[in-house]
Amino acid sequence: MQMSAETETFVVHFGEMASRWGFNRTVGQMLALIVLSEKPLNADDIAQGLNVSRGNVSMAAKELQSWRLIRVHREPGDRKDYLVANGSIWELAQQVMAERKKREVDPTLSVVRGLLMDFDDSDHSHARAQMQEMNDLLELFTHWFDDVQNMKPDHLKALMKMGAGVGRVLEMTSRLKPGKKDEEA
Repeated sequence: MQMSAETETFVVHFGEMASRWGFNRTVGQMLALIVLSEKPLNADDIAQGLNVSRGNVSMAAKELQSWRLIRVHREPGDRKDYLVANGSIWELAQQVMAERKKREVDPTLSVVRGLLMDFDDSDHSHARAQMQEMNDLLELFTHWFDDVQNMKPDHLKALMKMGAGVGRVLEMTSRLKPGKKDEEA
């Protein structure tokens, strides 16, 4: 499988970044290769393109399928499994965020909720208050995240483009409210 220099650089970089995102290098490289490919790729194509074993490709494919980032595609008259990205770049990004929330935020929120329900020691009121603040933050994030996940990609793009402008509007409206000080806003 022949890659352009730009594609190869992107694939290598994606592999390097993957370890920071919770994946191994091959998983990251394989996802990048599949996303950039115009046609579905089979295990042989991927193994050759990344210079890795078919076994490594198989394990990476299972990991990417567990994250629902790729899916198997069948070519008529061909017994090989082909792999394709499971959606657009925006859909893949939303899927990664949903999986990260499910694997990281949800268990933490569950533990914090349980601890708060069991907390009965008034000598540790500061610890309880800190845990309550963590719970409130995670609850708020969870509700916000669910709302964002249900947005259409075009609406999500528009929201992201608003960026800090939303913060400036909120600052301005809080200043206009009677009795509010800047420090409270």
